[in-house]
Amino acid sequence: MKAIEVREGELCWSDHAAPAVGAGEVLIRVHATAVNRADLMQRMGFYPPPAGASPILGLECAGEVLSLGTGVSNFAVGDRVCALLSGGGYAEEVAVPAGQVLPMPPGMDFEMAAAIPEVFATAYLNLYREAALQPGERVLLHAGASGVGTASIQLCQAFGNPCFVTVGSAEKLERCRALGAQDGWNRHGGSFRPAVAAWADPDGVDVILDPVGGDYLEDNLMCLSLQGRLVLIGLMGGADAQLSLAQLMIKRLRLMGSTLRAQSVEAKAALMQEMERRLWPLFATGELHPVVEVALPIEEASRAHALVEGNATFGKVVLRVR
Repeated sequence: MKAIEVREGELCWSDHAAPAVGAGEVLIRVHATAVNRADLMQRMGFYPPPAGASPILGLECAGEVLSLGTGVSNFAVGDRVCALLSGGGYAEEVAVPAGQVLPMPPGMDFEMAAAIPEVFATAYLNLYREAALQPGERVLLHAGASGVGTASIQLCQAFGNPCFVTVGSAEKLERCRALGAQDGWNRHGGSFRPAVAAWADPDGVDVILDPVGGDYLEDNLMCLSLQGRLVLIGLMGGADAQLSLAQLMIKRLRLMGSTLRAQSVEAKAALMQEMERRLWPLFATGELHPVVEVALPIEEASRAHALVEGNATFGKVVLRVR
């Protein structure tokens, strides 16, 4: 088969050994995959795959079932599926534990389905399982125009959680509002804290989903309500920050760090099954949908990475694999 290999930081579409399907796994013929910031970090040598995972980039895919490992009975050859991966999506074939594979939502093509697993799993896991977000609670979403951000806005809209976003341009803010965000702030206008305080007055927000870290920490803590929860899912702004322990104590705040990729196969399977129960009906009705900025051929993976790095995209960048 062919796959993307990283050679001195460059992405090359070249011959690669095909994966073997093991017990409990599904072998998928990949028709589309999508770019995540974790792929950019792995390409640069900063985010190695978990032990036992494919070294090939790619954390999600959509395609057709090629074969089944022993013990797998809930899929058939030819089924159209999408999958959450620990690696291996930038390839013509990938083997994945069956619990991380779901049928594609009805009426959806491969390019759209490939943009679902990683970002909707990340958003759902951290908002509704880690932070235990309840109906009516208010949410601050940083990087609202990202793949995870656009998924999170839609989940908040679907489950009754008013949300405020931070973004990088006025255009992105308007597009986030169109998706369901109640309000937001252009981060180039300075600290988001006064705008969030005005929106959430008088109590603050209940949950913050933050892929930025760094200097955002202090303002995040100030924006949280009593017993508020901050879930840190990325470090785009840096790994170091000053922490006010007094704020944590006075407001009885909870600060959680979270990653999806390194979780166990069993944990990922449980998450995917819960998503199928709660989210797949909403994809079927159109209440939820993946947001795709552009779909490019897999041979243009370098261009796709450059688009994501440039922070000008809204939602996901997808790679077509034929």
